[in-house]
Amino acid sequence: MTTTAWADRIATATPPDRERVIDGLRVIAMLGVVAGHWLVTGLTTGTGGELHQASPLTAIPGLTPLTWVLQTLGLFFFVAGNTAARGLDRAGRRGGSTRSWLAGRARRLLPPIVVFLGVWLLILAALRHTAIGPWTLHTAGTIAFSPLWFVLVLVLLLPLTPPVLGAVDRFGAAAALLPLGALIAMDALRYWLWPGMPGWPAYLNCVTAWLVPYTLGAAASRGRLAGERCGRGLLLAGLTSGALLIAAGYPASLVGVPGDGRSNLNPPSLLTAALSAVQIGLALLLWARLERRLHRPGWWAVVGGLNLTAMTIFLWHQSALFGVAGLGHVLGSDPVGLIGSPDSAGWIGHRLLWLPVVAVALIVLCLLFRRAESFGAGDGSRSLAHR
Repeated sequence: MTTTAWADRIATATPPDRERVIDGLRVIAMLGVVAGHWLVTGLTTGTGGELHQASPLTAIPGLTPLTWVLQTLGLFFFVAGNTAARGLDRAGRRGGSTRSWLAGRARRLLPPIVVFLGVWLLILAALRHTAIGPWTLHTAGTIAFSPLWFVLVLVLLLPLTPPVLGAVDRFGAAAALLPLGALIAMDALRYWLWPGMPGWPAYLNCVTAWLVPYTLGAAASRGRLAGERCGRGLLLAGLTSGALLIAAGYPASLVGVPGDGRSNLNPPSLLTAALSAVQIGLALLLWARLERRLHRPGWWAVVGGLNLTAMTIFLWHQSALFGVAGLGHVLGSDPVGLIGSPDSAGWIGHRLLWLPVVAVALIVLCLLFRRAESFGAGDGSRSLAHR
C-alpha cells in the first residue's frame, strides 16, 4: 500500500465530526510518556550480574526540567475524559445505556491488555527455568508491567463519567474544583497536618489527581472549556501554583526519583494537577492551530495511524526497551547507554543513540500484537471511527 493510499484510507475512515485535535493530543501525550520512560529508565548490574532499575535523575538533577515536558499523563487523562464524555453522549443519542457503553469500552480495552499479560506471564514463567536470576526477573516484570497502572486508573474513572458530566452541566469546568479540593486536603494532611500518617490513604490521590484533568476533558467535550482565554487562565494558574509548591518543598521532579523521600507521582501530588493545568492550558491556546494542521492529509494520516495502535504502543514500549537491553545482557555484552550507571553525560549520549533501535523493536512488537487492539471494535477502520 502506497503512502497516499494509506492516507486516503485513514481519511475515508474518519467521521466528519471527528475531534481531530483530541487525537492529536493523545499522540502528543503518548509520545511524551514513551520518550520519558525511555530516557529515565536505567539498568545497572548488581551482585552476580543481576539487573536492577536505576534513574539518571538521581545523579543528574539537571535533567529534572525534562520531566516537566515529558510527564504528559495529565494530557492523557484530559483526552480520556473528553473521549469518554463524547462516547457516552453518542451512546445516549442512540438509545444505549451507561452499562452498555461501559461494556463497549471494556470490549475495546481488554483484548490488548489480556494479550499483553498473557505473553508476559508466559515469558516470565519460561525464564524462571533458565539461569536468569530472580532479581533480573523482578526488574523485567516491574518495567514491563509499569504502564498497567494507567489502565487501572482509567478503569476506575470510566464509571464516574455520568456524575462528572452531571457536574459539568451544572458548574462547567469549575466541576474540577471538587476533586482538586480533595487532592489539596490529602496533601495538606500527609505533608503538614499529620506527617506520620500511614502511606496507603494517600493513594486516593490516584483517583482525585487524575479526575481533575479528566473532568476538564469532559467540560471541553461540552464546550464548557474552550478558547484562548481559558487556556491562558489554566496556564497561568498551573505555572504559579507549581512554582509556589516547589518553593514550599515539593520535589521539583514530576516523576519519582529513587532515594527521594517524596514523589509527585507515586502517589500523585498537587504538583501533578498544576502540571496538568499547564499542559491543558497550552492545548487550548494551540487548539485552532492544531485543528488546521490536522486537516492536512499527511499529518492526519500519521496521527490517525498512531491512534489505531495507541494502546499497543503504550503497553509494549517498556518491553521494547527492556528487550533490547536484556538481549545485549544475555549475549554477554552490556550495551553502554542501556546497561550501566546512568550518572554522566556520556550515558545520556549513548542512550539517545540507542533510541532508534528501541523504536524499531517497538514497531516489531506493534506489528505482532496490533490486531488485539482492534479486536473489540472490528477492523482498523471501525476502530478509528469509534474510539
